[in-house]
Amino acid sequence: MRKAILTLTTLLLTSWAMAQNNIIKLPAPSKTGGMPLMEALSKRATNRTMDGEKSLSQQQLSDLLWAAWGINREDGRRTAPSALNRQEIDLYLIGRKGAYRYDAEAHALVPVAEGDLRGKVNSQEYTRTGDWILIFVADYMRMTQGDMQGNAVTAGIDAGLIAQNVYLYGASEGLAVVVHSTVNREEVAKTLGLKSSQHIALGQTVGIPARR
Repeated sequence: MRKAILTLTTLLLTSWAMAQNNIIKLPAPSKTGGMPLMEALSKRATNRTMDGEKSLSQQQLSDLLWAAWGINREDGRRTAPSALNRQEIDLYLIGRKGAYRYDAEAHALVPVAEGDLRGKVNSQEYTRTGDWILIFVADYMRMTQGDMQGNAVTAGIDAGLIAQNVYLYGASEGLAVVVHSTVNREEVAKTLGLKSSQHIALGQTVGIPARR
């Protein structure tokens, strides 16, 4: 029994060390420029038709994540509000080479799984052709204890606010964006290694628009 525990501990430590070594440090976000707000609002739209051969640049990914849920003040507050500033939402990303958790403080992607797992999210074509799928995960441990229904409503509102930031950045950059509540929650939660207190609120797929 002791040997099994030691083996498991060693595997966990090894996995943690590998994850630390493979962290993707994103370039600094561009906090100026872009499309004027009113123009971005006029162009905000859902587009499910994405080019499966093209990818966002590292700078676009950096700017997208900062716009969505990045830190914009020295006190650690974010580009989107959250109830009582609990910041219960964690952003996970599923892409061509693996799945990651967005670390806003480090502005980096922390790997959680390897391989192209986009097909596990749902059966829609856009999740296979989109470059990145954002998974909005609410950790109820950071919220009101014992009120599951209230937590779900609050998490849904907070996730929606972040999703709108993604839409506006997408409009500014000419990206294809679609938000979707359809997520194979149990399978995706297992893939991402979520805890029992973590609940998937939304999915949002982002990619390069396909030419029509």
